[in-house]
Amino acid sequence: MKNKIICLFVGLFTSLIGACSSQNLPPVKPVAEVNLNEFMGDWYVIACIPTFIETGAYNAIESYQLEKDGSINTTFVFNEGGFNGPKKRYNPHGFVVENTGNAVWGMQFIWPFKSEYIIAYLDKDYTSTIIARNARDYVWIMARTPVITDSHYQELTTAVANLGYDVSKLRKVPQQKH
Repeated sequence: MKNKIICLFVGLFTSLIGACSSQNLPPVKPVAEVNLNEFMGDWYVIACIPTFIETGAYNAIESYQLEKDGSINTTFVFNEGGFNGPKKRYNPHGFVVENTGNAVWGMQFIWPFKSEYIIAYLDKDYTSTIIARNARDYVWIMARTPVITDSHYQELTTAVANLGYDVSKLRKVPQQKH
């Protein structure tokens, strides 16, 4: 029950915040096209400007599974507070926004609220991505591996800064190599 209340709060809060784009920046430009089948699977959260539920996340992994109806079953798991901390699990549901090249989704933690989810960067090999929001309140740098090179991390943080984010708010998510 506690998780449902947290999800309700997260959904309400991020939906309301997302409606108000601060800083008067232009909208985040999504990538032109996303092949959903290639995008599905596990993504390790390398760094983020976290929501309140992620501030102490370790080993954070977001997993996507394309459903027959075109929606996206999502599982977000992490250890709270340390590598051996309690396992947390959330299951928002993604809905691709039509006519966006599959690059803009609504992420629903609880009906009827959907949080904005913009695939703002995706490399050609589908090995790293940046998920952004027009409000510039949250952002996620994710990769298919739990660790990326320092130079690639720097490239991605520069891309986040170019989207209009304050990168001093980025938190590297500790990941154990598997």
